[in-house]
Amino acid sequence: MQSTVLGWSRSAKRLVVLALDFGLAVLATWLAFSLRLDTLHWPVDAQWWVYGLTPLIFIPIFIRFGLYRAIFRYTGQAALFATGQATGIYAGVLLALLMWMQWPGVPRSLGILQPLIFLLLVGASRAFARFWLAGLPPLGGLSESRFLIYGAGTAGVQTASAMGVSAQFALVGFVDDDPAKVGRSVNGIPVFAASSVASLVLEQGVTDLLLALPSAARARRKEIIDGLHSVPVHVRTLPDWADLASGRVTVQDFKELDIEDLLGRDPVPPNTDLLARNLVGKVVLVTGAGGSIGSELCRQIIAQHPAQLLLLDHSEFNLYTIHQELADSIESSGLTVTLVALLGSVANLARLREVCRLYRPYTVYHAAAYKHVPIVESNPAVGMDNNVFGTFNMAQAALDSGVANFVLVSTDKAVRPTNIMGASKRMAELVLQALAAQSSQSGGTYFSMVRFGNVLGSSGSVVPLFRRQLAAGGPLTVTHADVTRYFMTIPEAAQLVLQAGAMATGGDVFVLDMGEPVRIVDLARRMVELSGMTVRDDATPDGDIAISITGLRPGEKLYEELLIGDDPTPTAHPRIMKAHEHYLEWRQLELQLQALRAGIEADNTDQIQVVLRTCVHGYIAGADASDS
Repeated sequence: MQSTVLGWSRSAKRLVVLALDFGLAVLATWLAFSLRLDTLHWPVDAQWWVYGLTPLIFIPIFIRFGLYRAIFRYTGQAALFATGQATGIYAGVLLALLMWMQWPGVPRSLGILQPLIFLLLVGASRAFARFWLAGLPPLGGLSESRFLIYGAGTAGVQTASAMGVSAQFALVGFVDDDPAKVGRSVNGIPVFAASSVASLVLEQGVTDLLLALPSAARARRKEIIDGLHSVPVHVRTLPDWADLASGRVTVQDFKELDIEDLLGRDPVPPNTDLLARNLVGKVVLVTGAGGSIGSELCRQIIAQHPAQLLLLDHSEFNLYTIHQELADSIESSGLTVTLVALLGSVANLARLREVCRLYRPYTVYHAAAYKHVPIVESNPAVGMDNNVFGTFNMAQAALDSGVANFVLVSTDKAVRPTNIMGASKRMAELVLQALAAQSSQSGGTYFSMVRFGNVLGSSGSVVPLFRRQLAAGGPLTVTHADVTRYFMTIPEAAQLVLQAGAMATGGDVFVLDMGEPVRIVDLARRMVELSGMTVRDDATPDGDIAISITGLRPGEKLYEELLIGDDPTPTAHPRIMKAHEHYLEWRQLELQLQALRAGIEADNTDQIQVVLRTCVHGYIAGADASDS
C-alpha cells in the first residue's frame, strides 16, 4: 500500500492531502460545535456558513505557507512549526469573522476551539503519514539496528534527526559524560550516563554505538574507544564538522572508526612557513605522482600556489586519475596552477633529462618506487633497478638542470633491512648522501631524504585488508603474533615530507616521529571488537571472527626501526628529527653501483646481495632473518 501511494504523481498527492484537510476542517467544526453546545451537533441556519467558511479560509493560508509542497514521510519539527503558524493565522481570521458577523446560534468561542481541534487533527495526520509512509518503527522499537549516540550535543541531536527518517535504525538514547545532561531527555530521547553503556547493550539489545564527537581530540576519542572494547557493540563515527555544517549528514554518512581514532594521536598543525618555502611560485616535479604518497603530495602542493606542477608517472591510468582530480580541484578553488602530465619511467634517464631541460623544476619530490615487500623480494633485479638506479637517474637529471631541492621519499624499512625493498631504499639514500657531499662543494642541488613508516590507506595497507576480511566473515590474517608497525595518515606524512624538505641543507636524512608502534594482532582484535563482534580463539571458541597467524612473509621483519644510529637532532618541527648516519664517499659507492648494475643485468640475486651486504649497514637477507 505504501509503495502504491508513494508512486502517485506529485499533483495527485497534493489533491489527496488537500481533500483530507478539507474533511478534517469539517470534522473539527462539528466537534467544536458539539463540545461547545454539549450535544451531538447537526447544523441549522447560519451555522452552515461556518462549515463553508473554514475551508475557504485555511486552504489559501496553508498554500501560502507551502504546506502542500512538503514530503510528508520526511516531516520534521520545522514542518510542524509551519503548520502551527498557519493555523494560528487561520484562527485569527476565523475569530475576526465570527466577531464581525455575529450569526445567531454560532458561539464566538468557536473561533478558538475549532482551530485548536483542527491543529491537533492536521498534526496527527502528518505524524501518521510520516511513520506509515516511511515505514518507521516507534522510538526504541524493533529495527534492524538499535543505536546509542555518544554525545548529546549539537552533532548528536542533528544525527538523531537524520536517523529519524530511516527504518533501518531505532534510536535507544544518547550517552553523555556531562552529569547535567544525564537523566534528562533531548527531543524525547533519554540521555544515559557513559558508565551504563554495557548494561544498555545487554538489556536494550543495542547493536551500534555512534560517536557524535566531531570536535573531540584524538586522545579523548581513544579514551572512549578503549572503554568500549569489551562491550559487544559496533562502534562507528560521524564525518567531520565541514560535512555537518553543510547539512550533508545522513545515516549513510556513518563511518567505520578510522585507525587514527584507535591510535589516539592528534596531528601537529603544519608550519605554514616551511610548507610554502620551496613551493610558492615555483615549478615543482613529483615522480610517482599517481601513487598513494605522490598523489597526496600533489594535493598539498597545489594548495601552496606553485607556478607549475609536473606530474610524472609510468602508469597512464594513475596519471590520468590524479591529473583529472587536481584539475577539478584547481578549477573549483580558483587557483592558477598549471598542471603538466608527463608519462615516463625513472629508469629512462634520457626522458628525465628532457623533462628537466624543458620545464626547469625548482624542487623535485621523488616518490616513484616499488614498495611492496613480497613482490620486490621475488623480483629483486627489477626492484633494485627501479628504486636505486631510478633514484640515481632522477638525481643526475636534477643536477644537470640545476634543480635547487631534491627530496627522496624513503621508508623505515631502509633501517637494518631484511628485504630487498628496504635495502634498495637504503641504497637510494646512500646515492643521494654521496651526491650531496659532492654537490655541497659546488653549491649545487640540496639532496635530502625523509624516512617514515606505514601510511594508512596506501596501497597494501593492513586496515583496508582487515575491513574486507571482516566483511567476508574472516578470518583476519596476521603474519606473526608479535609483529609491530608504526602508522601515520597519508596527509600527515605528505605534510611532513614537504616541511622536512624545506629544512634541507644537503645530505640530510630526516626521520618522522611516528608515535608508538602498534602490534598488528592487537589492531586486528580491536577492529573485530569495535565492529560489535567477538574474536574466536581458544578462550572463546564460539566467537564470531577468527584471527589467523599465517607466518612471516619473505623478507618481513617483526619490528621496524627509524634510525640506524643514535641521538637524532631535533629540528624546527616537533615531529621531524635529523638522523646522523654513516655513508660511503662517491668513489667507493660508484664501484659498488657498477657491481650492482652488473648483477641486475645478469639477474643474479647472489651478486646483488653481495653488494647490499657490503653497502647497507645491518642488511640480512630475508631467509637468514627468518631464522634469527
